[in-house]
Amino acid sequence: MSTIDTAEYRKKLEEEKARLLHAVDFLVRENPGSISDELGEVAEGGTDNHLGDTATAMYDRELDDGLEEGARETLVEIDAALQRIEDGVYGICEVCGKPIGAERLSAIPWTRLCIDDQRRTSS
Repeated sequence: MSTIDTAEYRKKLEEEKARLLHAVDFLVRENPGSISDELGEVAEGGTDNHLGDTATAMYDRELDDGLEEGARETLVEIDAALQRIEDGVYGICEVCGKPIGAERLSAIPWTRLCIDDQRRTSS
């Protein structure tokens, strides 16, 4: 059972969730169709646009897709952290069962692991 005061962390998590939902919504609206729709004839083998324009559009789309994917993954982690608050286990490392440091929770409030176990799993 966690003894941490979770009100501050719940607020941070909810604020970050709102920010990410807004970002995902923006990215979806920014890129409504396929890359073929965006590039028009170039994607279909036409020659109206410069090759550099095509490369830039593709790079931008891939960057946006990566940002959207990362935001969606973090949203899943945020929802899981909010559930851990509800379950009374927020701030407890899922590997070793020890409390996660306050500095780590402040920096990454959706984290599941203490810094030592995070380092071990990242190696």
